[in-house]
Amino acid sequence: MGHVFAGLGRTIYLYEERDGKKKKVRQILWGDWLEIDDQRSEADGWIPIVWAKRDPAKRRDLWVRRDETAQKRPLEIIFVDVGQGDGSVLITPERDQNERVIVIDAGESEHMCHFLDGRFQAYNKGFDFHAAILTHPDKDHYRGFESIFGNQKIGFEKVYHNGLMETPVTGTWEKIGGRFKDTAQGIDYCARLWQTHADVEADFSDSSDFGRYEYPPVIHAALANPRIKEFAMLSTAHGTLEDGRSFMPGFAPSDMRGYTIEVLGPIVETDSAGTPRLRTFASNYGKTKNGHSVLLRLEYGKFSIFFGGDLNRPAEEFILKHYAGMNQEDELPDHPGPDFDGVVYTARHRLRSEVMKTCHHGSSDVTDLFLDAVNPACFVISSGDSEGHVHPRPDLLGRLGRFGRGESPVILSTELQRSTREVESRKAVDALLKLIDTLHDSPTSNRRDRAKEQIRLLARDNVDVYGAIYVKTDGDRLITAFKYENPSDTKKWFYFEYDILPGGVLRMTD
Repeated sequence: MGHVFAGLGRTIYLYEERDGKKKKVRQILWGDWLEIDDQRSEADGWIPIVWAKRDPAKRRDLWVRRDETAQKRPLEIIFVDVGQGDGSVLITPERDQNERVIVIDAGESEHMCHFLDGRFQAYNKGFDFHAAILTHPDKDHYRGFESIFGNQKIGFEKVYHNGLMETPVTGTWEKIGGRFKDTAQGIDYCARLWQTHADVEADFSDSSDFGRYEYPPVIHAALANPRIKEFAMLSTAHGTLEDGRSFMPGFAPSDMRGYTIEVLGPIVETDSAGTPRLRTFASNYGKTKNGHSVLLRLEYGKFSIFFGGDLNRPAEEFILKHYAGMNQEDELPDHPGPDFDGVVYTARHRLRSEVMKTCHHGSSDVTDLFLDAVNPACFVISSGDSEGHVHPRPDLLGRLGRFGRGESPVILSTELQRSTREVESRKAVDALLKLIDTLHDSPTSNRRDRAKEQIRLLARDNVDVYGAIYVKTDGDRLITAFKYENPSDTKKWFYFEYDILPGGVLRMTD
């Protein structure tokens, strides 16, 4: 069967034919895959669609207006609601064998695992992803990969990381081999970088001494999976280097995809002996491994999307100085004025983006300079309920609005956009139990069907009804979308649409 994609429009529907008339039954979103039913003929201006073909109980013969479809789909990013942590999926716009799917972090629980299975049927039939990116070794970013890597129906061409890997030893700096001061430079560096696949194999192939440590089993699961091909460090020095910049391999300008993925961090330096190093931040292990998160900037046509990892204030200051062409010994301005504006103006050439995955789940440990340099029209925050960090911080939300672009910057949060709780409603469970009680006295097919439907609602993957945030762009237009809190099939999606006017002015369309 052939297929088309949903076009761009706020009220695009699939229709069902009833009594010779077509009635709208399901709202669809730009880029949704629509399978053409070759067993039915096209009607005037209508294309026959098979919905839920693989599930006989849910299969429906539907229609879509031809002028509301497209042959080309947009690039898509889903910021999955993984609870506390980060997890997103990038799906490139190419079709068939040229498509690439990249999983950037996977949270701490199995929410990402369930999402991938629901979206790609990965665990049922097997699926080969292009890459997994572990932005840094914090468990609310990597822990969810263990179940994904551990299933040998799942493959990845590459597993990228930031070069800092935690071995199964006690302490903090000891996990990454320690730290040292380069006396010739006066800079403190991390003692080790895991740059190659062989480096990773040397420390994580033998699981006998892992004990209760959480990071090593995740890496070991990937090494033990024959469909996962290679580990590699991803940084400003480890990638495809073109025109003084580092790009994710396969996504550089020379790859001619029409879009690029630049690697803006971690920023690798060389010590006095010429060895690649990552410096320490504030003599603090947590700030160092977070501050050296893999930072990505995807650019497609007129739009850019920035993935901010778990950056913090000292890391942002280091990055700003680097991209503003300053010496690291120089002081950054701490209040608005000509010096502040000068740093922002220079750094924006590398950092400015229309959409920003906000750093560190909405922590307030960020700088106004960095927010102003990225200057997005839309912020996406990934955070969860059950955590003790108060993410997103209320004071941070105000700062985002202040330094966002345009009159009405949009702030989206997986936690705030969530449409159900992680734990199912007691009220819904009680209603189902009451219905089940009636089946004994009056076991009608109608009651049985109602009970089955209630069970399906309770059993469905919560990541389907959580606060997943969708970003889609074809390079000319961009949408950010999420599901209504209490969606129906015909009122499912709410979204903002953007375009860019001549002169580079960003506009939110009506």
